[in-house]
Amino acid sequence: MDSAAGTNEKVGFNSWCPFLISDSIQKLKDFAQKIRKIGKDDPRRVFHSLKVGLALTLVSIFYYVNPLFQGFGTSTMWAVLTVVVVMEYTVGGTLSKGLNRAFATLLAGALGLGAHHLAAVAGDKGEPILLGVFVFMLAAMATFSRFVPEMKARHDYGVTIFILTFSLVAVSSYREEELIKLAYRRLSTVAIGVTTCLCTSMFVFPVWAGEDLHMLVAANLDKLACFLEGMGVQYFGEKMESGSLEGKSFLQSYKTVLNSKATEDSLANFARWEPGHDRFGFRHPWNQYLKIGAVTRHCACSIEALNAYISTLQQSHQTTTDLEFKQMVQAACVEMIKETSKALAELSSSIREMKWSSTVGKHHAMATEAANRVKALVPAENSTLLDVLISATTASLVTEVVRCTNPVIAAVEELSRLVEFKRPEHSRKAGAESPPHVVIVIEK
Repeated sequence: MDSAAGTNEKVGFNSWCPFLISDSIQKLKDFAQKIRKIGKDDPRRVFHSLKVGLALTLVSIFYYVNPLFQGFGTSTMWAVLTVVVVMEYTVGGTLSKGLNRAFATLLAGALGLGAHHLAAVAGDKGEPILLGVFVFMLAAMATFSRFVPEMKARHDYGVTIFILTFSLVAVSSYREEELIKLAYRRLSTVAIGVTTCLCTSMFVFPVWAGEDLHMLVAANLDKLACFLEGMGVQYFGEKMESGSLEGKSFLQSYKTVLNSKATEDSLANFARWEPGHDRFGFRHPWNQYLKIGAVTRHCACSIEALNAYISTLQQSHQTTTDLEFKQMVQAACVEMIKETSKALAELSSSIREMKWSSTVGKHHAMATEAANRVKALVPAENSTLLDVLISATTASLVTEVVRCTNPVIAAVEELSRLVEFKRPEHSRKAGAESPPHVVIVIEK
């Protein structure tokens, strides 16, 4: 019996073993493909990983070389830890964390030494009490400062490091005899780590947050243009009877725009720390990109309302009996969507290339003209109330998309003025210093 049971267990294991191996190999292949896709989507991620490894290797030299190690001692590990926590994907992120850490360490170390000397005046019994009071007061005040929006946005990490460093210096000063030497080593190693991070981030395949923000804002406008172009062809164009819009690739193009605020705010915050580079000079108007992003999301909300309404109509299979009126409204909507899509695409190209387009106003004017023309359409006498409501609602939603493009054009125009975008040849010959201010009001 025992021999038979052992044989059955062996046979069962042998039968399952190939499946386990095959499943493991398939999971490894899937993981490898996922890693490959991540690197292929943005090769800069690979370079960033190599840069972190390079920075850690450089600061490790201070630990491996005896003369350097004897100068800093075990405090050298603070340089390694600094690289780990400071090195960020973008130059602005690394600058933000690095400078915050350096200044916070310097300030906290100086205050910690001052607290130690003041507490020492109170004698052996009073020193720990005063040190506790100092730690309590400064930690409480520094923590409260993190609730200030400006501090939270730009110096939150620095405040955290300040609390940590001051507490370490103040508390350890009670038993540490060579406090000044300890503080000097700590500050020096932190400075070495920060400097290594900054040099590696800025001079080895740099990733600029400002450039990413610039391209993100342009890409968001492109996504709206892509959606409108697809909507114009698939629903309002000749293919409007071809079925539901569900599953169409252009439907997802605008949805990422609605959730882009956090990314834009983060990139703008990091971009303010970066020095002038490439096409972006010192004190580049990064706040203007946030304004463009805000009005772009407002436009995306109008597009979402239009998409939701059209999806509802398709699901309910609503049709109209007044085909002539429907076709006239459809023709006006096609022109509005087509011209608005071209205007948004031109704005995207204008930002990306930093060249003002003279055709933006033309496209938007044609869309506005179509929006005003649709208001004059009159349904036939045999039209039902439902016919009129469906066509009027559709035209109204499309008109709102056209109207919300006005602030986008104005915001991009303001950016072109602040940054001094390159003007078209005919504008320069005419001596124009700035593009005409395009604000077109749709008649109600």
